[in-house]
Amino acid sequence: MAIKFEEFFQNLAFTKLWIFLLGVITIWLLVRLLKNKVFVKIQDNESRYRAQKLSGGLAAVLSILFAIILWSDKLGGFTMALGVAGAGIAFSLQEVIASFAGWLAIMFGGFYKSGDRVQLGGIRGDVMDIGMLRTTIMETGQWVDGDLYNGRIVLIANSFIFKEPVFNYSGDFPFLWDEIKIPIQYGSNYDLVNTILLKVGKNVIGDLSMLSHTNWKNLQKKYLLEDAQTEPMVSLICNDNWVEFTLRFVVDYKKRRITKSQLFMQILKEVEATKGEVKFASATFQMVDSAEIKVKMS
Repeated sequence: MAIKFEEFFQNLAFTKLWIFLLGVITIWLLVRLLKNKVFVKIQDNESRYRAQKLSGGLAAVLSILFAIILWSDKLGGFTMALGVAGAGIAFSLQEVIASFAGWLAIMFGGFYKSGDRVQLGGIRGDVMDIGMLRTTIMETGQWVDGDLYNGRIVLIANSFIFKEPVFNYSGDFPFLWDEIKIPIQYGSNYDLVNTILLKVGKNVIGDLSMLSHTNWKNLQKKYLLEDAQTEPMVSLICNDNWVEFTLRFVVDYKKRRITKSQLFMQILKEVEATKGEVKFASATFQMVDSAEIKVKMS
């Protein structure tokens, strides 16, 4: 029996097909409108290209979701479909999701902030920007001695904070303890060496010892920490070649190299002013005579 024209249009499957086609057309028209009216205003070529690519993927995902909703007769089937789709998306984007979670942890967990000097996975430098997926760092060190910039910009996924330790040089305590070692010859005036090192340490470090100690006291109110000595301190050990003096001091985390240079310069001048009472040591080697060999010739 022939199907009447009215019954053909009243068919449920046919109606859903028309709704699906109209919905998909509407979605793609809205996405195209977004590209033509909004994305074209993006100045950066690379950002504009990525936004346009993302819009195409967004339209496809919305179309698939619309089809699932339209042809799901029961809520259970729709939930299952969304669950399967969500599991697939989560698996394929697990690194992206972990990076976004890392961004939330960084923002609210106090790991670091823009401007801090950090070390993430062997990369040390100053934090330039904290994005939703990556942290941008201006690197220090590597082929450049000391804590100076080398000009290389490094992007690190935020998910890294869940995998390895995060070293923050400038967090709640923006100071570091550092040391320099001075080799002194045996027979020198050791008390004078101790006096010189303490004098130079206090002159160069200045008020930084008191400022860092105040900061340390504030840190003790927040964490369980013992009191720490921030004044310059001298210690020594004896080895086979010389007496090794060590000057320990507190320094601003960005001024380690220049502080060491100032300390060495003043120590050199003070030692030279002792007129030989204090002498620097260098490696010495003792030549051992070989055993006497007698040769008898007939």
